[in-house]
Amino acid sequence: MIGRMGSQKGPGARMLLMAACSLFLLACGGVDSQVVKVTDVGIAKDLYAGLKRDDVEKLQEIKKSIITQKDEEDSAVTSLFGKTPSFTVLEYLTKYPDSRTIGEDYKIGGYDVLSITVYEEKDLTIESIRVSADGFISFPLIGRIHVADMNTSQVEQIIARKLAEGSYLLDAHVSVMVTKYESRKFSVLGAVKSPGNYPLQAREKVLDGISKANGIAGESDYLGRSLGGEAQEAMIIRTLNPGQPDARKIVINFDLQGLLKGKDQISNIYLADQDVIYVPKADFFYIIGEVKNPGSYAFIKKDITIIEALSIAGGFTRIAARNKTRIVRIENGAERIYEVNVDAITKAGKMIQAVPIKPNDLIVVPESFF
Repeated sequence: MIGRMGSQKGPGARMLLMAACSLFLLACGGVDSQVVKVTDVGIAKDLYAGLKRDDVEKLQEIKKSIITQKDEEDSAVTSLFGKTPSFTVLEYLTKYPDSRTIGEDYKIGGYDVLSITVYEEKDLTIESIRVSADGFISFPLIGRIHVADMNTSQVEQIIARKLAEGSYLLDAHVSVMVTKYESRKFSVLGAVKSPGNYPLQAREKVLDGISKANGIAGESDYLGRSLGGEAQEAMIIRTLNPGQPDARKIVINFDLQGLLKGKDQISNIYLADQDVIYVPKADFFYIIGEVKNPGSYAFIKKDITIIEALSIAGGFTRIAARNKTRIVRIENGAERIYEVNVDAITKAGKMIQAVPIKPNDLIVVPESFF
């Protein structure tokens, strides 16, 4: 096709030929070597040329942190997710309508500690009694009672009935409270201040779980400045029928920011035994060197180019080597440098060559020596 166009005469044919060539380059993913030069990192000077000593140290610290965080997150996510079915909150509540009340009544389990009061008889009042691993308690006059998977009201009724059946108290008024929750747990992982396992208490919801983990964690500010950093979405990894032969996991995705800001209360569902609340870390890129506001920056939208990233950081300083701006990126396990001629993009109208920024990209702006 291109050959036939080249044999034609006139400006119209030349324009068609130029358009065809441009489309061909775009289809191949090619970039203008005068605008963007791509090289693999071979030696340190490729990466650190033109940087001050402090900037080199900061860059090394950021790279080490990114690798560590990525390994930790990949390990946690891989072990939990796999091919787990995924739902929105509405999809989950529609498919499992009984889940709306899953946490309204706490079910007593092994190792929980109870306080039992019999108002007519102080000798039958026990301030602290631990449920055995197999779900029993031993109560005076009555003996062993199975209380696992019952709520406190049901245990009250059983004790009152057995006291009446033994002719000890015909109309006993019994109160049962859980004073220490040990049988059921949930976890909070990811971008929270205190990730870990927590006891599941009565009527606890997603916001309660995040609160126990001391709230959402901010991005570590390696360069003294950070913009944004809040994950927009989070998820619950829930085990259906825990402890049963048909136990299986599902993922429930929810709007984290909507929930935290009170706009999406439907996502504040009751927590269940063995739930895992996972808050992914926000995606960041990093800018170091000769820009007005170096630092770590959250992705405020899905697609950000190198030009927009530099603008977010306040633009170049007076001594910046504008046309030696570098993007350091790890691709397929290899560290690669994209050297960008920024002026060729902005002044020559080559915005199509404005390299898109990816999560964990390091943008390096060296100092000009001329």
